[in-house]
Amino acid sequence: METDETVQIEYTARFQRDVRTLTKRYRNIRTDLQPLLDRLQTGEILGDRVPGMDYTVFKVRVKNSNIQKGKSAGYRVLYYLKASDRIIMITMYSKSDLSDIPAEEVRDILAEYEN
Repeated sequence: METDETVQIEYTARFQRDVRTLTKRYRNIRTDLQPLLDRLQTGEILGDRVPGMDYTVFKVRVKNSNIQKGKSAGYRVLYYLKASDRIIMITMYSKSDLSDIPAEEVRDILAEYEN
């Protein structure tokens, strides 16, 4: 899905906190994350849809250039496709810290963001 308009990207407080925390261990996290944000802004839908969610949530792998192990050992970024021109970045975590995030936790983050 490519569009001519740029997509507005917003960030939950949780996402901002996660990036800030991960930056302490991984210096290049912002550089690693930027290509994903650029592609999302052009309207591209990346990653796999998370099943069992009321929201249109996608999970995408991002390579961690600090550990040199590829995307499978890198970061996971969850985002919510709120509308075709609006994306909410939900959370980000390192695969070495957490294997998966429960759907209930994602719902809680989004509920807090909406309020």
